[in-house]
Amino acid sequence: MKKGLLIILSGPSGVGKGATREKIMANNDLKLFYSISMTTREKRPGEVDGKDYFFVSKEEFERNVKNGNLLEHNTFVGNSYGTPKDKVFELMEQGKNVLLEIDVNGAMQVFEKLGHDLPVSIFLMPPSLKELEDRIRGRSTETEKAIEERLNRARKEIKEKDNYKYVVVNDKLDETVRQIHEIIENEIKYSS
Repeated sequence: MKKGLLIILSGPSGVGKGATREKIMANNDLKLFYSISMTTREKRPGEVDGKDYFFVSKEEFERNVKNGNLLEHNTFVGNSYGTPKDKVFELMEQGKNVLLEIDVNGAMQVFEKLGHDLPVSIFLMPPSLKELEDRIRGRSTETEKAIEERLNRARKEIKEKDNYKYVVVNDKLDETVRQIHEIIENEIKYSS
């Protein structure tokens, strides 16, 4: 059986990673499986363990970090999140193409552990910083200080785009999805 691909979709906050992932995942011909993250945060109403996240204790999470079982991990607002390597590799061994939607920091951790050649890495780029700012402000969910922090972080993250195999500008969602679909289709076709 042909081994599946590891596909990283990454980019700055507000660039449209989630919307892009949802549309790509809706297309079944790519045989994509979304990687489920592990987290120490409490389960929210309606969430299912093993479907939305793998909900674990802080001790279990730390054990996974120590044993090298996380491709990447970060802490947000006191909760830890990470991508379990064993689950991802198990899916790939079954011939499934695994999609990780992760931030730039997480992608850099994956590159450090696996090199730049194993994952098909796609950096989602905003059409401009002004457009990115408009998208973040359009959410109307954050303080001015938080918006400025996101924009400063985005400027730093965009400098990392050359570490990715592909860079796709997310100007029009349908065109972005078409380009990424084509990239993944070609990678599947030419993978050994």
